[in-house]
Amino acid sequence: MTWDATDLAAVAALSDELRRSLYDYVRRAGRAVTRDEAAQSAGISRKLAAFHLDKLVDAGLLSTRYAHPAGLRRVGRTPKVYEPSALDVQVAIPGREHGLLAELLVDAVLSEGPDETAEQAARRLAAERGRELGRAERGAPRGGRLGPERALTCAQHALERHGFEPFRDRPTRVRLRNCPFHPLAARAPELVCGINHAFLSGLLAGLDAPAVRATLAPAPGRCCVELDAGDDAPRATAAEPS
Repeated sequence: MTWDATDLAAVAALSDELRRSLYDYVRRAGRAVTRDEAAQSAGISRKLAAFHLDKLVDAGLLSTRYAHPAGLRRVGRTPKVYEPSALDVQVAIPGREHGLLAELLVDAVLSEGPDETAEQAARRLAAERGRELGRAERGAPRGGRLGPERALTCAQHALERHGFEPFRDRPTRVRLRNCPFHPLAARAPELVCGINHAFLSGLLAGLDAPAVRATLAPAPGRCCVELDAGDDAPRATAAEPS
């Protein structure tokens, strides 16, 4: 599994109770606050408040500038003020891609064609997103299609970043220990697994790897799709991307 260093730093910064209290105060203030205000809210010294506020800045949770807060007298030098940053922190163990699934479903409703259902539109969009990922992973054209070994390796690298936890159980097959769309996949397996299969099929298409197939192979404790380059790999008949 790969980790986003920025998200981890933010979570680590908030592990301290006093720091969480200061961060909550800044978010609830609805305006930029000074060190003195933050210190007063927590009942601590200005120096200690500054130390923790700057740690939150280092973690990307707060941003700083110099300004006189609204409603306060403008006396002396312009103070340093703190306000929430635009950082959106999401940490999930194991990895989840609920945001990707939500984007696909929303886009499907908005772009549903006259001759397709929202589910069909979601599979079409998932395949397109997968192809984009595959092309980006492959990089510039290298003169010809990828062989099965190279294609599976590229697919593994891409899927590691999306929380699938891929592993090679034999030279020609990659299985996925984690379903990034769980527990939603358990609530609507036909819908979510179909979208997932279209996404992974699109990934292989983007890699230009026709020798490798994304097949539906649901099993307890792992993703419902596997990537197989073996001659005896079953060919899926459902959830094919358009």
